Amino acid sequence: MKYTQLGKTGMRVSRLVLGTMNFGTRTDEATADAIMDRALELGINFFDTANEYGGSGHHGRTEEIVGRWFAQGNHRREKVILATKFYNDMENELDGPNDAPGVSAYKLYRSLDASLARLQTDHIELYQMHHIDHTANWDELFQAYENVMAQGKVYYAGSSNFGARHLAFAAVAAEKRHFLGLVSEQHLYNLTQRLPELELLPTARDLGMGVIVWSPLASGLLADHALTVKTGRRAEKAAKLSPAQRQQFEAYEALCQSLGESASNVALAWLLQNPAITAPIIGPSSVAQLEDAVHAVEIELSPETLAKLDDIFPGPGGSAPEAYAW
Repeated sequence: MKYTQLGKTGMRVSRLVLGTMNFGTRTDEATADAIMDRALELGINFFDTANEYGGSGHHGRTEEIVGRWFAQGNHRREKVILATKFYNDMENELDGPNDAPGVSAYKLYRSLDASLARLQTDHIELYQMHHIDHTANWDELFQAYENVMAQGKVYYAGSSNFGARHLAFAAVAAEKRHFLGLVSEQHLYNLTQRLPELELLPTARDLGMGVIVWSPLASGLLADHALTVKTGRRAEKAAKLSPAQRQQFEAYEALCQSLGESASNVALAWLLQNPAITAPIIGPSSVAQLEDAVHAVEIELSPETLAKLDDIFPGPGGSAPEAYAW
């Protein structure tokens, strides 16, 4: 495994993040435990979860699974850089209207304590806001973050699904407070979704923020046999592709075959070669899938291959405004 610093921090994280969103829904607890154990053996030290994961009616179940795994001991917790998130409702009637999606000091304190209990730990390395709340007050939020950091409950603040302007607003507010601010942004980005190249990635780079990528395989469309699988989410997504889109994925599969690499690993390797990217999140449903994904860290795509990928999945033309203006 290879490692890098998380944005402007001195904390080193693996170039692949173990995503846990399917734990307790598509992946049973025994398999989840095996995946997490093997991830540590393979050198993956960065795990991502969220307080809402676990399925409808079972929000929090995924964190509970991770917490029981930590409780098995053998320094599992000490070996993991743990990231979790808050924003969405937790089906908690006691919170009343404050259980609605959003972020506030109230929600941060209550969500954090609940996550710590489920995860059976006393701290979170990276505590992320799961989505932008356009009504939130940055001074309120950063004061709350400063308090929980002073208590040792949180080490770093992060965001997810923020726009570039939101990162800039947050950076200005943090500087006024002499606060480190947001150290990472978790964002949708892959060969089929390249709009972040216009504003988000350049902004994160300029601010010294790490970028963690979710859905690096476009919900499985960039995985092997995406066009021929008969059941599941990939089959549903593939059925909705236009003829032109099917031609793109057919060309992509042919290119991967010519490289002698799996389609999923080429998609991950493409992300890993972007200096703006800290790490993509992988969500294996088996130990075998996890072991296969680790190979992506070793793949070096040539300039010619990168150019072919641009031809198949054109980006916006670079960063703004040069991508669309003189």
